[in-house]
Amino acid sequence: MGNCQATVFPYEDFDVVADIKAIRKACKGFGTDEQAIIDILANRSSAQRQEIKAAYFEKYDDDIAMFKECYFQVHERDLEADIESDTSGDVRNLLMALLEGNRDESYDVDEDLAEQDATALFEAGEGCFGTDESTFSYVLANRNYLQLQATFKIYEQLSGTEILDAIDNETSGTLKKCYTALVRVAKNPQLYFARRLHKAMKGAGTDEDTLIRIIVCRSEFDLETIKDMYLEKYDVSLKDAIRDECGGDFKRLLLAICH
Repeated sequence: MGNCQATVFPYEDFDVVADIKAIRKACKGFGTDEQAIIDILANRSSAQRQEIKAAYFEKYDDDIAMFKECYFQVHERDLEADIESDTSGDVRNLLMALLEGNRDESYDVDEDLAEQDATALFEAGEGCFGTDESTFSYVLANRNYLQLQATFKIYEQLSGTEILDAIDNETSGTLKKCYTALVRVAKNPQLYFARRLHKAMKGAGTDEDTLIRIIVCRSEFDLETIKDMYLEKYDVSLKDAIRDECGGDFKRLLLAICH
């Protein structure tokens, strides 16, 4: 016992940011690069591995993986398989691209790339006969939200048309709804969720699933800001809307989460 020797030591050139980026890259896309993950984790001390774990979930908080798992738990079916079988064409391609989780998750803005993307979007839509949906899908599914905001601004300067109006003119049906949702989330995610909450409580009946999904999922992120957006847009507080439209234990639960 007195001659025990360790096989793993603290990695001298430890860089937690570089490690989590490498692990993320190894996990994304088709298949997983298990060797890349092993090479990192097998050569880091316990303390370093714990730091990697904390930093990874703080930065990436893998919503897509959790959503896939929740879908399977509820429906006992694979989400990607259902999308493959129940959708087709450009809608299926867009949804599958979103599920791959390849969106840039940084806060960096590349103005040159924004100009390139804005030009590509214009040439794929208003600037040509017909619409090249693959260009719209690629940009909307892969760029970070700040990058998309910069792209939309340049697009509007280039074309003289607001990006949502361009989508309305150039696309239709389910694909238009998907593009519109993605643009609204990129422009102002809290306003987007406020709109969804209002729609869930408007008219006959209440969409309880949407209320639960948004209020619970956003409660640890930006629900307070969503409440502010709701009040600003609809001139009534979210809590008052819930009081008017919901009842019983369901109402009490939502109000408790909203504080």
